[in-house]
Amino acid sequence: MAEPDFWQDKEQAEKKSRKLAHLNDEVKKWETMEKSITDLLEIAELDKVDKEVNLREEIETQFNNIEIQLNDFEKLTFLRGKHDRKNAYLSIFAGAGGVDAQDWTAMLVRMYQRYAEKKGWSAHIIDESKGSEAGIKSTTLAIEGEFAYGLLKSEAGVHRLVRISPFDAERMRHTSFALVEVLPEIEDVEVEINPDDLRIDTFLSSGPGGQHMQKTESAVRIMHLPTKLTAVCQSERSQHQNKEQAMRILKTKLYHFYSAEKEEEKDRLRGEFKSASWGNQIRSYVLHPYKMVKDLRTKYETNEVQSILDGDLDEIIESYLKFKK
Repeated sequence: MAEPDFWQDKEQAEKKSRKLAHLNDEVKKWETMEKSITDLLEIAELDKVDKEVNLREEIETQFNNIEIQLNDFEKLTFLRGKHDRKNAYLSIFAGAGGVDAQDWTAMLVRMYQRYAEKKGWSAHIIDESKGSEAGIKSTTLAIEGEFAYGLLKSEAGVHRLVRISPFDAERMRHTSFALVEVLPEIEDVEVEINPDDLRIDTFLSSGPGGQHMQKTESAVRIMHLPTKLTAVCQSERSQHQNKEQAMRILKTKLYHFYSAEKEEEKDRLRGEFKSASWGNQIRSYVLHPYKMVKDLRTKYETNEVQSILDGDLDEIIESYLKFKK
């Protein structure tokens, strides 16, 4: 940053500045922790020497606060992957279950938006296909924040919901599924793309932006014909902006596709791996006949279903990070 030409490339300079701010914040947290421990040790020594001071209650309070902070810092040791600090693209697709699955997809969108809000991240929908009766058929969210991908990568897979269907006149119990895909946002991806390998379609946007977007074909869908990978964007105000965003997503998908060592990873990126149906779920959310959320990989479970659906995902995500470590 001390270089005289640092600000000539404003975009890169801002990225470097944000990175420095994050690193400074991380160092400051550790320095504050070190001081807290030193101060606590001094108080403990004073209490040991002079029993009449009676500082036991204060010592226990400060000790508990330090323990909480250390637990938070411990999570950082699980987030040392190459892309863990990056922003994330989170896509959700309705699976088996008809209109209930589409409603379940909408519930998951709300859950992740609430989680992002609690983390201080920004989350906006860049593509969405509404259900014919209710809910959402598919959607993609761009989530921007420190460690967004590192934390959300645990959510990739099939999510199963069991509940009394609000769309069933006989009030029967239904099971529905949704598939969650999570990819890191990778800037300046060097992927060679032959323009002849692309099929670019435009269509009327159903996203935000007012009547103008409903009258012009501003939404863009790009398919890479050799791999069948597709990227869609309809959240921006112009076709040009939507095309740029869709190309960034497609390049990210291609980067991971060509980097994948296993064929099943490539199938997952194509959308062919683990259909959103019975036998493939990573997590179950049961609302009836009892209340429970259970992660089938880590065996973590809780009966605080509504809390989970309201975006309180820290514990369940932490259980996955520890499980993978």
